[in-house]
Amino acid sequence: MAALKKGDNAPGFSLADQNGNSTSLEDYKGKKVLLYFYPRADTPGCTKQACSVRDNMATLKGLSIAVLGISPDSPERQKKFDDKYNLGFPLLSDTDHRVADLYGVWGEKSMYGKKLWGILRSSFLIDEKGTVIDRWYKVKPLDTVRKAVQALGD
Repeated sequence: MAALKKGDNAPGFSLADQNGNSTSLEDYKGKKVLLYFYPRADTPGCTKQACSVRDNMATLKGLSIAVLGISPDSPERQKKFDDKYNLGFPLLSDTDHRVADLYGVWGEKSMYGKKLWGILRSSFLIDEKGTVIDRWYKVKPLDTVRKAVQALGD
């Protein structure tokens, strides 16, 4: 799928979280959502990103923003990641990258000179009605929260 733009409707989904519970975007109607996609749990960049979200949770809650992280990892791997770093927010399992495709974040990338397909680290700020306020493709791990907070100040 093509990249989403500001003002687009955020594609709906339902995925298992790290505790095996079904979580859908519809569950968050009436709330702003910071939805971020990351390549793999417990890798250096993904850990920096998740811990940054965790460490800024008070700011996000103060702005009435809920957080959902999505990766192709299994719920079990997501659970280990959550437990190891005490993240405390839903980490959703998109093992077949169906949702990543809907958001335009599954693509070809280069790692150590090799071409491979995977998650292009990206984040989306979604409003209470399910509309994309802003989106950041290939976002840097430590910019995820900053960009979301700035988008609400613009």
